[in-house]
Amino acid sequence: MKVILRADVDNLGRLGDIVAVRPGYGRNYLLPQGLASMATPGNLKVFEQERRKLQAMNDAVKAEAAALAAKIEAAKVVIEVRVGDGDKLYGSVTTPQIATILEEQGVEVDRRKIQLEDGIRSLGEYVIDVKLHPEVVAKLTVNVVKFGRPEQVNEPEPQADATEEAAAE
Repeated sequence: MKVILRADVDNLGRLGDIVAVRPGYGRNYLLPQGLASMATPGNLKVFEQERRKLQAMNDAVKAEAAALAAKIEAAKVVIEVRVGDGDKLYGSVTTPQIATILEEQGVEVDRRKIQLEDGIRSLGEYVIDVKLHPEVVAKLTVNVVKFGRPEQVNEPEPQADATEEAAAE
């Protein structure tokens, strides 16, 4: 079954591509969701007329994704975890945890867009990809520290310096 994609579909193609798919996938998912239409000569003509409008919508979505990517790259994600002997984590840090912390900072990201191969199982700093759009990928820095030890985060504390200066006088 050949279809014309009306939107970018992961692992299949981009807007306007004519692709061959299995009949069940086309009938039961792509067509009802409005992601594709049958590749008939009549539909090809109609699609060419709508192409500019769909492309403009796609460009708007891409611009929103780029703005969100800037927010994500500016966000500081610090996750405190409990550790056992040898600094091994109990469990692992997963995408829902990262998405929740981002949401607390005012950045809405679907957990499925966070590209984490396996859960994070050790302390340290990690750079994780967040795929917001097929052409927009944000880099998120996640710092995993011991529970109750925020001093591992490399941020200076201005209040501590002011207290030391006052004590010195």
